[in-house]
Amino acid sequence: MIGGVRLLILVTAALAFDFAVASGGNPPSPPFQRATAGYRYEFPKDHGSHPSYRTEWWYYTGHLHSKNGRSFGFELTFFRRGVPPEDIKTLPSKWSVSHLYLAHFAVTDITGRRFHFSEKISREGLGKAGADESRLRVWIDDWRAEAATDTTGSHTLVARDDTHALALTLEPVKPLVTHGPDGISRKGEDKSQASHYYSFTRLATTGRLTIDGEHVEVTGTSWMDHEFGSADLGDDQVGWDWFSIQLEDNTELMLYCMRRADGSSDLASSGTAVSSDGRPQHLAVTDFQVGSTATWTSPASKATYPAKWRLTVPSLDLRLDVVPLLADQELRTSRSAQVTYWEGAVAVTGIKQGRPIKGQGYVELTGYAERIIKKL
Repeated sequence: MIGGVRLLILVTAALAFDFAVASGGNPPSPPFQRATAGYRYEFPKDHGSHPSYRTEWWYYTGHLHSKNGRSFGFELTFFRRGVPPEDIKTLPSKWSVSHLYLAHFAVTDITGRRFHFSEKISREGLGKAGADESRLRVWIDDWRAEAATDTTGSHTLVARDDTHALALTLEPVKPLVTHGPDGISRKGEDKSQASHYYSFTRLATTGRLTIDGEHVEVTGTSWMDHEFGSADLGDDQVGWDWFSIQLEDNTELMLYCMRRADGSSDLASSGTAVSSDGRPQHLAVTDFQVGSTATWTSPASKATYPAKWRLTVPSLDLRLDVVPLLADQELRTSRSAQVTYWEGAVAVTGIKQGRPIKGQGYVELTGYAERIIKKL
């Protein structure tokens, strides 16, 4: 969901969601555009869909608070996965599947110690799901994320299921930042293993949550990622650990560790530090350290996840301890992506340039419940 590399979720979903698609049992050779160095972003167009790339997602997380002191986390993510033209056997039918869409919606009731998630999967045909190419507007049924046509306008998020809902407005506090040198974010040793990836790292958020039918007015701070590319992950990559951190001094930190089968981090792992005035600084894998200091085992999936972390960035004189605000924030997406992963709200404390500092964030952990790569 790297805050970015939610690629394997889409790959698995594409294999599971196979009605109206005939693959013949052999992996296709997708005629999709690769993410290459030198890409120049153009907004608001790049907020929209990129159908020439196979995989794409729009990803929101945030920390919210009510007037009476209750605290919440939320996640709303939309995925698009392109189907190779040679595998579409129903053209020119309106029911043809040329793009698959998935969405995950989760609410962490931090005060109430509860976690809730739901999911959707749909096809592009007949308008049930889709994404504009000229601006940010993506939807599945009545779930949607959209934004004004400029780069500083507000974002609107809407999602609901039988018991929970959100309706939020997000205003960028800082300019967006792009990740990786020369317009690409590397994900593996091969040059084709890359994506185009940018974030709004701080969005002032207002709106309403519904928790088991109870409406709660909330305010808070959110994070948004948008990523698109076409390459699958390497054979030796089994998952990733991804961190988005918002510190109280108005700086942010994004780190991802592509995890190999032996538990080590791929050399393509990297990150971005964002200064208080919005300037991004690329961090190579040698510029930071991520260590786990505890574990948690899911009673549902039996997967064991890292549960506390120490993040160190020597060049920033920064050391952070990251702790989940609720142990069980595991999503088991049997109806859509068929992937089990942990995505949760975290608290952050530490030392920056010799002074104590606090913050908040989100962490995503994949490949712990199963080696996702085996599903490909």
